[in-house]
Amino acid sequence: MKTINSSINDTNVPETALFSPVEIGPYALTSRIVMAPLTRARSPESIATSMMREYYAQRASAGLIISEGLNISPQAVGYAFTPGIWTAEQVESWRPVTSAVHDKGGRIFAQLWHVGRVSHPDVQLDGTLPVAPSAVRPNVEAFTAEGKKPALTPRALRIDELPGIVADYEQAARNALEAGFDGVEIHAANGYLLDQFMRDGANKRTDAYGGSVENRIRLTLEVTKAVAAICDGGRTGLRISPVSTASDLSDSNPEPVFTALVDELNNVDIAYLHVVEGVTGGSRSVEGGFDLNILRQRFNGLYMANNGYDLDLALSARRSNSADLIAFGRPYIANPDLVTRLEQDAPLNPFDGATAYGGGAEGYIDYPFLAVNTPD
Repeated sequence: MKTINSSINDTNVPETALFSPVEIGPYALTSRIVMAPLTRARSPESIATSMMREYYAQRASAGLIISEGLNISPQAVGYAFTPGIWTAEQVESWRPVTSAVHDKGGRIFAQLWHVGRVSHPDVQLDGTLPVAPSAVRPNVEAFTAEGKKPALTPRALRIDELPGIVADYEQAARNALEAGFDGVEIHAANGYLLDQFMRDGANKRTDAYGGSVENRIRLTLEVTKAVAAICDGGRTGLRISPVSTASDLSDSNPEPVFTALVDELNNVDIAYLHVVEGVTGGSRSVEGGFDLNILRQRFNGLYMANNGYDLDLALSARRSNSADLIAFGRPYIANPDLVTRLEQDAPLNPFDGATAYGGGAEGYIDYPFLAVNTPD
């Protein structure tokens, strides 16, 4: 049964609705505040660790946690020290993490990730070239174990390889449920593989997966339908970034691409649409972009907004009913008790960018919680 946003026309949403419960599929979330997926590169063996268990458990008061991107296959890997979900060992490693979140009363979805061309042979199995819809080199640097290296020209995927990509997403979804995740989010944003197929800056194909809008959104829809059939009942989300230039991606006319995608998604059993508004991690306004409220109005399910949100912007979004859920990224790195801090309008811990990627406990599980005042 598709989750329907029945309050889409209710413009008198109180500010407290940011902190009120909301249903996503079979789950009643405690608030509309979501911990966005955040790559932290603290998985040297591509498995979840005890430190990662502590990290996610600390943040279990979020209405929903979306995990860092989990690589769906060896081919999907683009960044050193990032975890996967394609082996039995990886599945087993995530069970203590999901259990720890559940023990604290939280909910957690796994983000399913294939980076496509945003990779390097140094992080690929047997040193092979990364894959993409077309052999178009991105002007980005890949994060390898030896440091950043310029991306190379990727290998264009053959059409007979695409069912295997869909199958990898399907198996990753099954593995995520087996690992105890409450659902999954498909990463089709930020210039990664599915986003590359949708945008004409990276997709130069002339077959059934390139050229027209219908063809370019085909793989994303095939993946979404396949995953939603496994994580059914409203346990699948999809993340998109329609106007972002992240990972050197562009499109000559993104509006018809993403309106067509959303129209088709209305026929799929997904829990929510997660939209990065503007440039990922950057400006909320993009030259040559379009009004993303169009997608909010067209989509029949829950709309999750992301990018640069603070308390005032989140409250404004709820007052205008321009979003059902708000995803916070960097604030969640530095503030494990973000919901409490936002509710109390309390100061936030500053984010330390130097410890964002890689390393150990510093800047990961040592950010302080608000002091609890107890009676004398």
